[in-house]
Amino acid sequence: MNYQTKQFMTREILSQKTKALNINLNKSIYGTIAEIGGGQEVARAFFQAGGASGTIAKSISAYDKIFSDAIYNKNKSGRYVSEARLDKMLSKEYNELIKYLADKRADSTKFFAFANTVETINFKKTNQGQGWIGVRFQLTHNEKPNDVVIHVRLMENDNLLQQYTLGILGINLIYACFYYWNKPNIFLQSLMDNLSRERVEINMARMSGPELKYVDNRLLSVQLVKNGMTSVVMFDRKGIVHSPSDMLYKKNVLVFRGSFRPITYVGFDMLKTSFALFKKEVGYDKPNTVVLCEITLNNLMDEGDFDERDFLDRVDILTGMGQNVMISDYREFYKLIDYLSNFNIQKLRLLLGLPTLLKVMDEKFYINLKGGIIEAFGRLFAQNLKIYVYPSCTDKDVIINLSNIQVPENIKFFFKYLQECGKMLDVPNIKKPWLYITSHQVLEKIKNKDSDWETMVPKYVSKFIKNKKLFSYKD
Repeated sequence: MNYQTKQFMTREILSQKTKALNINLNKSIYGTIAEIGGGQEVARAFFQAGGASGTIAKSISAYDKIFSDAIYNKNKSGRYVSEARLDKMLSKEYNELIKYLADKRADSTKFFAFANTVETINFKKTNQGQGWIGVRFQLTHNEKPNDVVIHVRLMENDNLLQQYTLGILGINLIYACFYYWNKPNIFLQSLMDNLSRERVEINMARMSGPELKYVDNRLLSVQLVKNGMTSVVMFDRKGIVHSPSDMLYKKNVLVFRGSFRPITYVGFDMLKTSFALFKKEVGYDKPNTVVLCEITLNNLMDEGDFDERDFLDRVDILTGMGQNVMISDYREFYKLIDYLSNFNIQKLRLLLGLPTLLKVMDEKFYINLKGGIIEAFGRLFAQNLKIYVYPSCTDKDVIINLSNIQVPENIKFFFKYLQECGKMLDVPNIKKPWLYITSHQVLEKIKNKDSDWETMVPKYVSKFIKNKKLFSYKD
């Protein structure tokens, strides 16, 4: 399957009312609408379009938490705006449809259950609107259902506007499930019909089910970034897609940016030594600690195209080493930190190699900011951020770190200030013999059939490259 946008023809963008009416007039589509927290916006859109009696078997909104638990959680407590609650809602509503209507309508009906559990902005505007939306639906009569689940951030600063956006998004999702299910990138793009990034961000999407097995959810998620629907997507160490809020909320987070093409012994040592510093400096609590290998989108593009296979190979190598992966469209580190600050991270650490730090300190990258490098660093060094600096080595075998690095004269005192206030820390106990290794060297040696490359990467990585014949490797 090719996810590239250019592979698909231009399509007509239908209005919310037209989509709802088309579904209402399709006699084979019938289901339930269940909404928590954001009003009955999706159900209302169907009713306003006309003919909803041919589509909706039931609509329900459980605003009271006690009722919500009684209906969907068997009187147990738990997070109300969560993927777990959404899954319980979908299961409850879909199973009821089958229980009561299968005998009468199964041969002519494709059943669906739509659900959302959403937190809209409060009266005092002290929270971020966000939530989970999903559909469980049949594409074939009498067959097992498929699932589509998304996570959204509602960006508008008004409760009523967020509700209206939620209604459009819900109609778009249901329509896409029945009309675009076999075209994943059009599916994603259609979710933003009659909407904009200023109104809503979709930062997680997952498809599953008998007729959606062909979809690779990692590729689907990267298309969210490529389509401009979000700036960040995340996978855990098992390659499972998660929303950033679930992975990061109130956690201690260490972020390491790289191309990881492939990860070398140097990259491996950077992760190992920085994590040892992280545990010592921050304190280690496994459930509340997240390490992320971050790849920017421009590192995944080849002459303007997204190389799907290359991306999946890098993710497979990293997750095979037990690493979480983050994909972003941020070139500047201060923009990445701005984004991460939305998730109430407890302590945030950014791992940089010394050459990368020197680039970050170059003023030419901040000419578009009114405050220049001072503004950039003011935004970069959030209250909970520190930078871990991994050293480099000169041709004369001299280790270069924060104590002897040469920085431009005009930022020398600023640089010293950041060190003295503990905002930048050297990574200790590094493997000096590995400092000379670069990914570029590895790729060149693979291309030239120089087996010495195998001494430059962890054994797991070399085995993976050889078995999969990655990076032009040949026996």
